[in-house]
Amino acid sequence: QVQLVESGGGFVQPGGSLRLGCAASLSFFSINTMGWYRQAPGKEREPVAVFTDSASGGSTNYADSVKGRFTLSRDNAKNTLYLQMTSLKPGDTAVYYCHVDQLVAGRGRLDYWGRGTQVTVSS
Repeated sequence: QVQLVESGGGFVQPGGSLRLGCAASLSFFSINTMGWYRQAPGKEREPVAVFTDSASGGSTNYADSVKGRFTLSRDNAKNTLYLQMTSLKPGDTAVYYCHVDQLVAGRGRLDYWGRGTQVTVSS
């Protein structure tokens, strides 16, 4: 079965940086979208940075709250997704989840989620 394993979460002071990783057990060649979501205490899960593939190379959408601070990247050879987070703020505190989906003939769209990794930003 498909598995997504996150890493890199932790405790960091405001203004600090963290790099999250997501190792996937499937090739990114067949991926429709891939990215990161987060869920803060008492709030709904929200997209942070999501890449959507396309014939022209694809594009990444960032939440307004993280634009200019977070960067989504990937290593296709290693089937690994990254989220580089800089200038972290207390409001970034949340559980971060890796997400990948794919389109499969006869089955529609399949979604895969990691178990999440905690990011805490506090002085």
